[in-house]
Amino acid sequence: MSVHYQRHGDVGVIKIANPPVNALSHAVRSGLLNALEEGIADTQAKALVVLADGRTFIAGADIREFGKPPKAPLLPDVITQLEACPKPLIAALHGTALGGGLEVALGCHYRVALTGTRVGLPEVKLGLLPGAGGTQRLPRLVGVERALEMITSGRFVTAEEALEAGIIDAISSAATPLEAGLAAAKEVLKGNQTPRITGKLTAPTANPQAIASTLTRLNQESPELFSPFRIVEAVEASVMAESFQDGLRRERELFLACMDSPQRAGLIHLFFAARSPHVVPEVEHADVFKQVALIGEDPLFERLQKAAKMAGITLTSAPDSASELCLLAPNAPRDSGMACPAIALENIGTSSESDTALTLIVAENGTMVELVNHSGEALTQQRAALTLKALRLSVVVSQQQSLLNTLHAASQQASASERQSALEKASRSIAEQGFCYRESDIDLLAVEALGYPRHLGGPHRQATLKDTHL
Repeated sequence: MSVHYQRHGDVGVIKIANPPVNALSHAVRSGLLNALEEGIADTQAKALVVLADGRTFIAGADIREFGKPPKAPLLPDVITQLEACPKPLIAALHGTALGGGLEVALGCHYRVALTGTRVGLPEVKLGLLPGAGGTQRLPRLVGVERALEMITSGRFVTAEEALEAGIIDAISSAATPLEAGLAAAKEVLKGNQTPRITGKLTAPTANPQAIASTLTRLNQESPELFSPFRIVEAVEASVMAESFQDGLRRERELFLACMDSPQRAGLIHLFFAARSPHVVPEVEHADVFKQVALIGEDPLFERLQKAAKMAGITLTSAPDSASELCLLAPNAPRDSGMACPAIALENIGTSSESDTALTLIVAENGTMVELVNHSGEALTQQRAALTLKALRLSVVVSQQQSLLNTLHAASQQASASERQSALEKASRSIAEQGFCYRESDIDLLAVEALGYPRHLGGPHRQATLKDTHL
């Protein structure tokens, strides 16, 4: 079972347990309703607490259900039932409460968060808007201007800011969500704290200036995007709709319009692409290299030094008998006598004529690196990729020839108006020659390192779509 009910004294506790991030799967949605019914029927429970097991509260929707037909109960209906609970309903948050997770919390009557909790509605990053009441409940708590800023940016908000803004009611220094939730429930039952049913709060005050300035900003920054403008319409409905229910209906219409948008499909394609670009196929068991020598000098090495301690990796400035991996700066001497595997570091668009089995290509903006396997073992490449990932680098793995350099060359040789089509043509060539492990890796690199429009999902995706429409 993904959701459990248990009473502690006169407080019923609804606990979500769906590791790793307690995503709102069909089982969790159904379990929440069943546990809620159990808690309402429990005559000895005077208040109820919703919390989650593990390292975080609900971190959003279940990505395994993306693109599949929705199964009842839908999240908006679950939250409507939570909000209608006849007993005080407290959400005890920790880790992150994101997307549908924050919407669940907004449907509860009182919100307490452990120190360090972050909340947010990041659906815009997937070409969507919050579709379970977020655009209607958040403005009732924080006003139109802050709701617009939070939802159109998708940024995460600290517990301190959430308390100041009125998103949560209290921050707890308790050790666990259970302790925080039980303590808050007792304060509510004593009358020391007052619950707020968000959907019954007065509609937010009209703020035409905030609407206008947000639209101006969006038209300047991202006029080609679809969902941010639908978010503005949804938040505006929280003010203009005749009732809360009418606002929810308008939100749902706009959410479904976003779901039907090609941009949503492109952005979710990239979301999945970013999940495992560091994985070398058919390598099942690989460990991080714990002893790494950084030979020569390079700005990247400074970043690695900062991350090494937290990663439990020892970095040295010269190889020794304990070294398991060497990373060579572009101007460092290439000593073929090194006993451990070596990676030659290259900046995008350059070539060092290195004879090392592995090359690390660094993008100009530094957001991505590509680990190319020219002649090494797959296990060595995987171990090296895991090591770089542990050192806080975003790594894409490839073979034989650099995807990044190929795309960069195509981009540099084309005029500004032809750049997108040049990248699409290059992506076809890369895929045909088998340099990528996954075609989505091409898209990820083109978007993150070369500025290909994110909402299109990447050049290979666009090339494939064009092929299917021929």
